[in-house]
Amino acid sequence: MADWSGKSRGAVLGYRIYITIIRTFGLYTAYFVLIFVALYFIFFAFKSTKSIFYYFRRRFKYSTLKSIWNVYKTYFTFGKVQLDRVAITAGLKERFTFEFDGIKHIEKLREQKKGGILLTAHIGNFNLAKHFFDEKRTSAVVNLVVTDFEHENIKNYLERITGKSAVKIIVLKDDLSHIFKMNAALKNNELLVFAADRYLKMAKTWTADFLGSPAEFPQGPFKLAVRNNIPVLFVHIMRERHFHYHFYARPYISSKNKPKELLKTYIENLEKMVKKYPHQWYNFYDYWNDFS
Repeated sequence: MADWSGKSRGAVLGYRIYITIIRTFGLYTAYFVLIFVALYFIFFAFKSTKSIFYYFRRRFKYSTLKSIWNVYKTYFTFGKVQLDRVAITAGLKERFTFEFDGIKHIEKLREQKKGGILLTAHIGNFNLAKHFFDEKRTSAVVNLVVTDFEHENIKNYLERITGKSAVKIIVLKDDLSHIFKMNAALKNNELLVFAADRYLKMAKTWTADFLGSPAEFPQGPFKLAVRNNIPVLFVHIMRERHFHYHFYARPYISSKNKPKELLKTYIENLEKMVKKYPHQWYNFYDYWNDFS
């Protein structure tokens, strides 16, 4: 993962424009505008476009033309996911349906009184976790452990529009203060959520085969879970047709109880999700070092 800087792309102006369009003209009009926005990114976000192209061309073995078409579909789907988030948090939640697939595993996990670790990835729309956990279908307290939740100005702007979430945020810091917050959360039987498919430059990593080619994954979440005997779930929130979102939660069942075994199982679970929802994989940079 040579090029990821730990920052997510975005601008307050874009959010303001889309919130205005949604509130004034409706969600379908916003989707229509997105047709042209996705086309813009194909030509003016060259590095991202190149990365997505290689993702389809080399990982899925698509033809050149099919890969190009799927680059466009990926940008468009990514845009829809972002619009859905804005629409839901701006008061249009009734337009959407939510499916809780495996939510029972979260309560079973909490019954062990050890806290818990939820492993996800930059796939789907986990930013909607607020709306799943705020549904009162579980009493769990959730902490997102992130490197870059969002640029502060975007975060502050969205909070003015949508209000604060019940989901907590723990930001990884150079001074390691996040370790104390994570330990405190686990002692309180709270849940830690890691998007374990990315890492920062100084992090220790393992190389493992993912979609047929070597990629690097951070060691931290996997070591934390196994060494402290913390129960683990694999979780994802995926967009489906007709304004429907599907929450997946699957338990990790250990046989060897080793960090690398947990990583292997995590990758197997993630590969299934990526193959089922190929346009919802959102790592728009040289993930497999295809450019070198």
